[in-house]
Amino acid sequence: MPEGGIDSAKLLAANEDTANWLTHGRTYDEQRFSPLDAINTDTVDGLGLAWHADMDTARGQEATPLVIDGKLYLTTAWSKVKAFNAVTGEKLWEYDPKVPGETAVKACCDVVNRGLATWGDTLFLGTLDGRLVALDRATGAVKWEKQTTEKGTSYTITGAPRVIDGKVLIGNGGAEFGVRGYIAAYDAADGEELWRFYTVPDEDSSDDPEYLQKAAETWFGDVLGSETGIGGGGTVWDSMAYDPELDLLYFGVGNGSPWNRAYRSPGEDGRGKGDNLYLSSIVAIKPDTGEYAWHYQTTPGETWDYTATQHIILADLEIEGKPRKVLMQAPKNGFFYVIDRATGEFISAGEYIPQNWAKGIDENGRPIENPEARVDVTGKPAMVMPGPLGGHNWHPMAFNPEEGLVYIPAFEAASIYAPEENWKPDRARGFNVGFNLGAGDLPPDLGIRKQVYGTVKGKLMAWDPVKQEARWTVEFPGPWNGGILTTGGGLVFQGNSSSEFSAYSAKTGDKLWSFPAQTGIVAPPITYTVNGEQYIAVLAGWGGAYAITADGDLVNSQGPVRNVSRLLVFKLGATGKLPAPKALSEIPLDPPPSRADAATIAAGGKHYARYCAVCHAPAAVGSTVLPDLRRSGTLQARDAFLAVVHDGMLKDNGMVSFKGSLSKDEMDAIREYIIFRANQDKAAGVK
Repeated sequence: MPEGGIDSAKLLAANEDTANWLTHGRTYDEQRFSPLDAINTDTVDGLGLAWHADMDTARGQEATPLVIDGKLYLTTAWSKVKAFNAVTGEKLWEYDPKVPGETAVKACCDVVNRGLATWGDTLFLGTLDGRLVALDRATGAVKWEKQTTEKGTSYTITGAPRVIDGKVLIGNGGAEFGVRGYIAAYDAADGEELWRFYTVPDEDSSDDPEYLQKAAETWFGDVLGSETGIGGGGTVWDSMAYDPELDLLYFGVGNGSPWNRAYRSPGEDGRGKGDNLYLSSIVAIKPDTGEYAWHYQTTPGETWDYTATQHIILADLEIEGKPRKVLMQAPKNGFFYVIDRATGEFISAGEYIPQNWAKGIDENGRPIENPEARVDVTGKPAMVMPGPLGGHNWHPMAFNPEEGLVYIPAFEAASIYAPEENWKPDRARGFNVGFNLGAGDLPPDLGIRKQVYGTVKGKLMAWDPVKQEARWTVEFPGPWNGGILTTGGGLVFQGNSSSEFSAYSAKTGDKLWSFPAQTGIVAPPITYTVNGEQYIAVLAGWGGAYAITADGDLVNSQGPVRNVSRLLVFKLGATGKLPAPKALSEIPLDPPPSRADAATIAAGGKHYARYCAVCHAPAAVGSTVLPDLRRSGTLQARDAFLAVVHDGMLKDNGMVSFKGSLSKDEMDAIREYIIFRANQDKAAGVK
């Protein structure tokens, strides 16, 4: 038994341990259901704030805390770790891995972190710059650290590790920047790598394991080759689940690199070709050895960024009168899947949000595609639902076995996919997707922009996985609503972009309680007990992929969503209050006159779409988390702008130099494009 008491027996029995929250999804099956019922439909209106703790990073908060023996452990942005007394909120220790600021430019979707794993007396953390760090649970002291990715590459880690029988499992991200995906296992005692499972083949698969040789038969062209290729993608950046009876580890695989299959895997005519295994797949392996068991591909030949890295839940369901051991997932592509987790056999799929890329799923589990949406074959732009955010992103679902329902934080948001002509990869910088991310720029008229954003909505859905239909739905004015907790008290807890943290009836969806959080909430809640008293905890703090790319003027009908990063902890009878919110000190929109010619502005818009939009929002509308470039003082002088973009003056804040990818004239064209857009919006009435 490892020192500190957290061993296989305790992790396997986590469902019976209602006092603690020992692993990312509370249990290996990742149901995020707690039997605790002191806080229930009758008592929840007495829930109040017990304590709160402010974080020291004003970026997205996505972590699931762990609770062990009355102490709460969490990660925050920039891969920092903090420990608290779970009753009083007293800070016990904190750890800063000192991730270099310039790492931020390698992260597609904010400098977030989703949590920790534990074994013995140790906590395990994956850092944004690719390290796996082992921390003493009592003090936060570093026991060992391992660089799990090759330095100098664009891999990042934002997901939470898992531990199975002393093996720490972690994947990584970076598909948009040109990497080859894998998941690996490390010895909890010293960080030694035990095995590595690649998700896509390399340029020469002849010596690869059989599963990769079979995958190679589904790829075409030489995109995986060293001369023209950028890795293939398929990163394992979030979901995992484990069935100890079958001894199978399940994980989701991400999108291709680049997104556009016409460049990633072209046929002889230059059109996209092939299923490209194991992109957008659920894969089952043996956790002891990394041996392949089975896979199911949700989106063959994906070209829309339809990852299958979304939350995976294991459950036992009765289907057509027979008990089935199933795996459930609502990936980005808009279909909810029920799969036999022993064999990978397709059982059923249902459309959980409106979508137009497929006409349905056939009896073999393969999508019946809409040819007009297959932009890598047509070569023509298309408005496709869902867009790259998906119908469901990383935000965890939850399964309530008492109701037989899966609660999905879903949303609707279409996107224009416009193939970029003569696209070439840029290994130094930029979003390598093979699409023109500026093609869908919103028009400057705020009336039209409001209409467009009026079609975007978030949903909390109670999904019946047997009937493949919604039992009930709650709609929100904006997407990016938070992860889910459900309990034996008949409740569903969730935060949202309207800065509310709420409790709903698990049976009917009626809102029974809410708390004004002063900030958007995307992280999932947890529950625990200390001395028999039940607590609910959630990390609040607006950020992540949508928050940094959304139209900052219109993301929320109630006004801009601020980031106030803090931990909120509740219990019955508590009467705590948050400090009064600080007034927003918005810099007025007052750009210099736009005097550049149309060709310069067009060129600047093209470069902006490739290199800037992923962090500062398409069409320079100003994201809700990172600086709004329309209001930047550097617009007033070319030299000031170049000091940031060319010289890297703000690299420690995450804004690195782009001199390896853009010339000074191209950077100035970007500046002129931002000035042009700022003047458009000022004329439209933006303050």
